[in-house]
Amino acid sequence: MTQVVPLAVIALRRYSALVILEIVKCGHPILREKGRRIDCVTPELRQLVTDMIETMRVANGIGLAAQQVGRALMLAVIDATASELPSELLVNGQPQDLAAWMPLALVNPVLSNPEGEQIGSEGCLSVPDVTADIRRAARITVRAQNLDEKEITFDCTGLLARAAQHEVDHLNGILFIDRMDAATRASFAGKIKKLQKETQAKLGKAAKPRRRMASNLVSRLALR
Repeated sequence: MTQVVPLAVIALRRYSALVILEIVKCGHPILREKGRRIDCVTPELRQLVTDMIETMRVANGIGLAAQQVGRALMLAVIDATASELPSELLVNGQPQDLAAWMPLALVNPVLSNPEGEQIGSEGCLSVPDVTADIRRAARITVRAQNLDEKEITFDCTGLLARAAQHEVDHLNGILFIDRMDAATRASFAGKIKKLQKETQAKLGKAAKPRRRMASNLVSRLALR
C-alpha cells in the first residue's frame, strides 16, 4: 500500500517567518555538497542544533539537515513525534519509548542493514510545492554520535526510517527529487528548473553588493 508521508523536511505546509535559520532552496550549491565530518561537539555546534530543532518545529517539519540551513556538515535533527504516522525505534531488538529519544541530533550518521520496502509521498522544504512517491527501505540501522560525543545505534521503521534516509541523503548532497522515477522527474522538470533559476538569481543579487564592497576596499587601499 502506498503511504502518504507529509515529511519535511519535507513539510508541505507554509512555514512561519519566525523560522530561526533560513532554509535554502533547490538551486543553491550547498544542497549538493557532501557534509564535512564533525570531529568534536563545540558550543557553536550545540547552538546550531538548538536553532535547527527550533527551525524544524516552527516549519512543521519532521527533520532538517545542516545543508538545508547553509552548513555543509554531517549533522541532522529529527523529531518523528511531530507526526501521527507510526514509527518504531529499537535498541538491541527491543522497542524504545519514541518520545524519550526525540528530538534526535545525529552527528556523523551512517545507515546500514536496509530491510524491506516502503513507498510514500515525500516533499522537501528546499523543494517547495513538489511531492512524489519515493521508494525507501522499511527498516534501517542508524549509527551516529550524540551531542555528548557518545555513539548511538538503533534500528527504526515507519516514518522514522523514512526521515532518517531522507536526511542522510541530504548530508550526502542527494535530494529526494533524485529518487523519483523517470516519469515523475520529467513531470516536475519545468517547476524544478524554474525554482533553480529563481534561487540562482537571488544568489547572484546577494553576491553583487559583496563584490562592490570588495572593489571599494581595493580602491581605498590603492589610494593610500
